[in-house]
Amino acid sequence: MTPYAIGIDLGTTHCAVSYFPLDAAQGRGSEQSMLAIPQVTAVGAVEERLLLPSFLYLPAAEEFPAGGLGLPWDRTRSEFVVGEVARSHGCKVPMRLVGSAKSWLCHHGVDRLSAILPWQAPAEVPRVSPLEASARYLRHLREAWDQQFTGAPLSEQEVVLTVPASFDAAARELTLQAAQQAGLAQVTLLEEPQAALYAWCEAQGERFRQRVRPGEVILVVDVGGGTTDLSLIAVTDEAGEVALTRVAVGDHILLGGDNMDLTLAHTVGQRLAAEGRRLDAWQFNALTFACRQGKEQLLSDPKLKRAPLIVPGRGSALVGGTIKAELSRAELDRLLTEGFFPPTAVTEAPQTARRTGLAQMALPYAQDPAITRHLAAFLTRQARALAGAHDAPVRVQGQTFVHPTAVLFNGGVFKATPLKERLLEVLNGWLADDGAPPVRELAGTELDLAVARGAAYYGWVRQGHGLRIRGGTARAYYVGIETAMPAVPGVEPPVKALCVAPFGMEEGTQADVPPQEFGLVVGEPTRFRFFASTVRRDDRVGDLVDDVAGHPELEEVAPIETTLVGSADAAGRLVPVNLQAAVTEVGTLELRCLEKAGAGRWKLELNVRMKE
Repeated sequence: MTPYAIGIDLGTTHCAVSYFPLDAAQGRGSEQSMLAIPQVTAVGAVEERLLLPSFLYLPAAEEFPAGGLGLPWDRTRSEFVVGEVARSHGCKVPMRLVGSAKSWLCHHGVDRLSAILPWQAPAEVPRVSPLEASARYLRHLREAWDQQFTGAPLSEQEVVLTVPASFDAAARELTLQAAQQAGLAQVTLLEEPQAALYAWCEAQGERFRQRVRPGEVILVVDVGGGTTDLSLIAVTDEAGEVALTRVAVGDHILLGGDNMDLTLAHTVGQRLAAEGRRLDAWQFNALTFACRQGKEQLLSDPKLKRAPLIVPGRGSALVGGTIKAELSRAELDRLLTEGFFPPTAVTEAPQTARRTGLAQMALPYAQDPAITRHLAAFLTRQARALAGAHDAPVRVQGQTFVHPTAVLFNGGVFKATPLKERLLEVLNGWLADDGAPPVRELAGTELDLAVARGAAYYGWVRQGHGLRIRGGTARAYYVGIETAMPAVPGVEPPVKALCVAPFGMEEGTQADVPPQEFGLVVGEPTRFRFFASTVRRDDRVGDLVDDVAGHPELEEVAPIETTLVGSADAAGRLVPVNLQAAVTEVGTLELRCLEKAGAGRWKLELNVRMKE
């Protein structure tokens, strides 16, 4: 069996697979390729495309003719369909369409293992969990691969699967579970911004070392269909050689191309309403999809000035009631540039709207659509964190924000040249005001394919070749410790955060928490609270952060609810323990509870990997 370096981009709006064979003698075989993915593009029609839209459609009984959704490896499939026809047909019947499964996978406000999608669909519509939807996309990719590489099934290959750098530990663990459910047995997770930089390095070849030099700071701005992901990567010198170290990642911001499509749809909808043509909810969903198609047409063809928009009619007026509109390039550039990349000061923080007492449960979208404000907050917050760090590879003394020297853009949103130009204009304005030279763009990657290509290249790097981006865990991790205090009516004991994995803790290492008086609850249901921080860089194992309630530098991640089995006489009481933490080679954080003067051993696992 030929081994391959394989990278999968499991995107919010598209998936892609890149690969190349590994040569036993030289480490790398032929040129890198993209997998042509067979998918249903219309009823009864299958085409190969490089991108698989991340949409799942759950049809009604007999909605499609027999064999209409068949695939080369499953001619009789009818219970669901993923890819292009799911996206295009789903806009007509949105109550049966699952989209943004990746965003739901990281939403800790819902049960991500329960069948909740399509969100708020009628009772008669079948539902799936965010985990199952993600697994179905990956299963389709595995089946497409296995059909073309019969002698090298994907289940027997090592696969690099990408996730947002800002994914929390629970979302990363669920991504691994989705891969396993899809039949992928050997999976490594990689941050998407790192994958994009790997793709750029691979495209540059040996020129890479002339393009960046020690002391530089690369800002990766990744705006995809559903999220905005920000990372800082420092270029350092390591024994005379150029080295790359990821020094910071941003928060998980649900803000991207989907928001832009909605903005376009609202604008066109208001124009239609002024003409006396009001749309119902069903038609508005169709208009949103039409705006997405129009946006993609305009971005893919610079000579095109206008894109037609067609919204189907309803009922007996299905044909005669068709609504036609158009989207102009000038309108597209104005709405997206001014709405999502407005000129701001670096001191401006993202705006938050005052919430009403009751709100509809949905994805926690960013309240401020200005990506420039989110970028300003990221750079200023990281400057404060790095200024106080004892081993920061980036110099920020005297700076109000981290000064990038280069920018790498990623994500389909930046196919729009005006958006890149505006962000560079705003960023260079900040730098000029702070007395720093302008930033330059690291160009040369395919925005839709870069993450998959970079992931495959990283699969080759893992074999001992090329340059590896280092950095360890991208967050410091803490476990909640309940404080002992006398009972006070109406007052709960405060919870402290005990650092168990400091920022940058490398895989394959472990640390003993300095002996303290900890008692472990065994023999009854209990809940372990965990916290993370992207800015507390100097906390060490055993450090305690007082009262986590409302702490601005700590973010609570998904808890672990379990019952730890103990001896019969230990049930219901506190067992004195020492704590030991380890980040394993496969990227999980193990918190080990070792009974003092006893044989009791308990282990809690939390996936924390931000890179291999």
